[in-house]
Amino acid sequence: MDRRKFIATTALTTAGAGLAGFPDASKRYSSPSDSINIGLIGCRNMGYGDLQQHLATPGVNCVALCDVDENVLNDKAADLQKKFNQKPKLYKDFRKLLEQKDIDAVIIGTPDHWHCLMTVYALQAGKDVYVEKPMANSIAECNIIVKAADYYRDRVVQVGQQQRSSFIFPKTIELINSGKTGRLRRVNIWANFTYGIGSPVIPDEPVPAGIDFDMWLGPAPQRPFNKNRFHGIWRMFWDYGGGLMSDWGVHLLDIALWAGNITKGPEKVLVYGANTYEEPRMRETFDSMNIIYPNNDFVINWDMTAGIQSGPYDSPYGLAFVCDKGTITVDRNKLILRPEWDSQAKKGKTEEYKFTEGKESHAEHAKNFIDCIRSRQKPVCTPAIGRAAALHVHIPNIAARCGESMLLWDDANNRFTNSEKANQLITPIYRKPWTLPVI
Repeated sequence: MDRRKFIATTALTTAGAGLAGFPDASKRYSSPSDSINIGLIGCRNMGYGDLQQHLATPGVNCVALCDVDENVLNDKAADLQKKFNQKPKLYKDFRKLLEQKDIDAVIIGTPDHWHCLMTVYALQAGKDVYVEKPMANSIAECNIIVKAADYYRDRVVQVGQQQRSSFIFPKTIELINSGKTGRLRRVNIWANFTYGIGSPVIPDEPVPAGIDFDMWLGPAPQRPFNKNRFHGIWRMFWDYGGGLMSDWGVHLLDIALWAGNITKGPEKVLVYGANTYEEPRMRETFDSMNIIYPNNDFVINWDMTAGIQSGPYDSPYGLAFVCDKGTITVDRNKLILRPEWDSQAKKGKTEEYKFTEGKESHAEHAKNFIDCIRSRQKPVCTPAIGRAAALHVHIPNIAARCGESMLLWDDANNRFTNSEKANQLITPIYRKPWTLPVI
């Protein structure tokens, strides 16, 4: 499809600002010596943390901040000036930020239900994009981002699955690919976090001063204001997120998929999902889930219990790669290869390996994005990678919501083959005047 038709089908004409007037992205390029100007959309928590990691790279400036909460916007602007001596322009409407012509790239740190629209509009505006994980809040939106990134293939899109930029997880994949561990047979994943149960029940209330709650909702359904839906645990509501499953699931499942070079959705999932925590909480998502992902070469097992903070191998979360010659256990702090015992040779079947000095890798992931802006190379976590991880969390969530213990997925045709009820949850219904981009 030609560019003019693409813009016509995706421009937000009914919501006040079409994007057809932006310059052709192919004509924008940053040389290695250029400074890079960043705009941040969604300034609270993760978004502002991402921005600070980007600013740690020399030659990066923040020239714009956008948030629907004036209190957050003003607070982060003051902190940015104090810590980095930078004074960006401030916006409450992200479309106005995208009109700022000196912005080279945007960071999207909003709730998940905004990721698709903002990524597509930023690409239309000729910007490179760093979008937080999960890449989008639905299967259809993930597909749209992949297609838009392919259409604007000269743009750089990095998905915020920062474990790809660490030492520990790439080293894990290296050990598996080297053959030292033998054939990979199983990946056991666990994620146990107290916050996954959601927040205590509180009443709705009037929208506080300085907050544009209608803009915060955006394409999501109209709802009364509640702090737990806003700056509270918004992930626990289907309108905006997928619970603990989509928060930690994309990170941990991404590494399991990487080990098998899996770049599409799961063909089959076997799912148990429930809310088993006794005390009433404000949530729609599940606090307990068990999922089996059968593959031709190995099986992935997911085990999740919110409300607790303990797990196998003395870690609340992690992965165990069970191979013929040994098992690799890994989290963000440590990687341990435990050899299987060879009873005939009276020794381990492979060499032991241990690394226990791991750390968070947000800074490395941000640097990879900045380096790719300058080199125009692909980043370590492309939209195709983001889609695969996101579908591995969205599909079991859909199964549990529909009461299906098993779903079969046709990735080529983007549909379930055994549940029309599940097919109804592939594509979100956007609230007017917002419209789902069509590519």
